[in-house]
Amino acid sequence: MSANAFLAILAGALALGAEPRAIDTKTSTLTIRVGKAGAFSAFGHDHVIEAPIGSGTADLEARRVELRVPAAALRVSDPKASESDREAVQKTMLGPQVLDSARFPEIVFRSTAATESGAGAWSVTGNLTLHGETRPVTVVVKQSAGRYTGSVSIKQTDFRIKPVKVARGTVKVKDELRIEFEIGLAKIER
Repeated sequence: MSANAFLAILAGALALGAEPRAIDTKTSTLTIRVGKAGAFSAFGHDHVIEAPIGSGTADLEARRVELRVPAAALRVSDPKASESDREAVQKTMLGPQVLDSARFPEIVFRSTAATESGAGAWSVTGNLTLHGETRPVTVVVKQSAGRYTGSVSIKQTDFRIKPVKVARGTVKVKDELRIEFEIGLAKIER
């Protein structure tokens, strides 16, 4: 093989690695944890909400990522709640009182910068669009065994969502919630 042929193959291989890669939507998940507050919060439930990543890309060379989650795909999985309670929370969450998924069908995160913060760890800043509002967030991301995990805490009120209250406010959802994710990248087709 000539030196020129070898360089052409090497350049092609490097170009493949530099291209944005699709998020593996079959193995990537998003979990939202919502706490409770209020005088009678002991009678309420902490909420666990799960959602598949609908689509997205990661460009490791440029350190950029974009994730899209269909709002209607969020599912209440509260392990300590009854089925009827989960259904009621699900209806409220997707309805006009909270996410209003009919008007705002997609939740999107687009990174704007990423800086290394240790071996296999990054601080990723970007814009989160939720409920028709876009706000900057910083996410701590760790990479291990080809998977990317991390979390971020946000306030619902920053996205013009009023935390749900029941029983005249004696039981309410906390304003702050925690978003956790585990993301894998799709295999490169060659």
